[in-house]
Amino acid sequence: MGNGPAVRRRKLGMELRNLRCRAGLTSNQAAQLVGWHQSKISRIETGRSGVKTADVTLLLDAYGVRDPQQRALFTALSGAGDDGGAHWWHAYRGLLPPQYQDFISLESQARTAKTLETSAVPGLLQTPDYARAVTRASLAELPQDAVDSLVEVRLARQEVLRVEYPLELSAVIDEAVLHRPVGGRRVMADQLRHLTDTAQLPQVRLQVLPVGIGAYIGMTCPFIIFSFPNIADLDVVVLDHLTSSLYLERKEDLEAYSAAFRTIQALALPPQHSLDLIAGIGDGV
Repeated sequence: MGNGPAVRRRKLGMELRNLRCRAGLTSNQAAQLVGWHQSKISRIETGRSGVKTADVTLLLDAYGVRDPQQRALFTALSGAGDDGGAHWWHAYRGLLPPQYQDFISLESQARTAKTLETSAVPGLLQTPDYARAVTRASLAELPQDAVDSLVEVRLARQEVLRVEYPLELSAVIDEAVLHRPVGGRRVMADQLRHLTDTAQLPQVRLQVLPVGIGAYIGMTCPFIIFSFPNIADLDVVVLDHLTSSLYLERKEDLEAYSAAFRTIQALALPPQHSLDLIAGIGDGV
């Protein structure tokens, strides 16, 4: 376990080492090809130092990696480093903590996201007013312009659901979330309508855990599982806390949380029944 940047460095370094070995190169030979000292290759592969996007591109060229999707994933996962200015969230670097930037980077390149939410609507499914109310309640000391900027970030993140190759989102929401009038009745009514609208997207699977099931695995610990195309070893579980996020990368953790999510999905209402329940709650707001 660790923080986001450290997890990504280790995983990225491990995969770059695998690519080098598959290319039949020693670390010395790889260093000579790209004009570096061997120690730089070693630091990158062990995750002891970050790697710039331009350096990843050099290594991919040297290792003969031509697949566009694989190249895009590797370069994007290095993109929260010093030179990743091309990504939209870097315009907010003065506001966003490094862990949040890293989370957005992972989210933007993941193939699938599976999330359990027990206290709020998932960020990718929030309306602007709901996001503003949640942000204001969580960060009461922030000035209004900072709150507005964080809401902009939340809304910009949602584009991953509408790009050419969108993120496939499976979300399970505790029914209690739907009854909590975040931002007031009007805001909550709009949020519930937005949930039913967004759930029509083919890449979104939304389910509700009815309160009648009682206690369930995960009820005290919301989480999200990111999975990536082509490189399963980059998959990661993210646990959100009040002041930080915890990233779990061990195979045992991934298997345990994946099994828990399957159990939760089986307990939840099917998607259409979930939408019917959301619509019914919305009618009463």
